[in-house]
Amino acid sequence: MVGKFERNKDLLQEAVESTASHVGRIATIITGAIVDITREIGDLVADGVEMREAAKKAQIDEGDLDDVPQLPSPDDVIDTQGEYLPDERRS
Repeated sequence: MVGKFERNKDLLQEAVESTASHVGRIATIITGAIVDITREIGDLVADGVEMREAAKKAQIDEGDLDDVPQLPSPDDVIDTQGEYLPDERRS
């Protein structure tokens, strides 16, 4: 005959193991979702950049250079108002 203490210990052990298993599965699901969401956001940003570059090239091809946005170069810095400062405007 199994004593009350051993029965309770076995029940507690089973509950802890079950909880840990479920928490692990949930963590795996959440981790996978974060990876998928991050990948989709990256793809969305890449698509936006490609569309922006395509629109700029189309404007250049059509000769409509007045409204072509100036893309910042890697050497540009941002001032305190969030504006890009090309080399010639830096102080």
